[in-house]
Amino acid sequence: MNIDIKHIAKLSRLHIEDEKLSKFEADMQNIVDMVEKLPDINEELNLDESNAMTLREDKAVLNKYTRQELMQNAQSVKAGCLVVPKTVE
Repeated sequence: MNIDIKHIAKLSRLHIEDEKLSKFEADMQNIVDMVEKLPDINEELNLDESNAMTLREDKAVLNKYTRQELMQNAQSVKAGCLVVPKTVE
């Protein structure tokens, strides 16, 4: 598989210096090779019932900040509401 790093960089709007292109091509080829070596998983996932995951309990934090504290970071506030640029005519 031929990997064109210049094309990938153009699509992702990245600037890669010419002297680093070969390193990035080698790194990308190593990643592709590693992924191709991964085994196919065609069977259902087997979970170990004796080693079940323990999920944390969600704890809601109420009234941590006041409305005024939150509005301090807004560019524009009018009548207690955020003012945003008009997007629909």
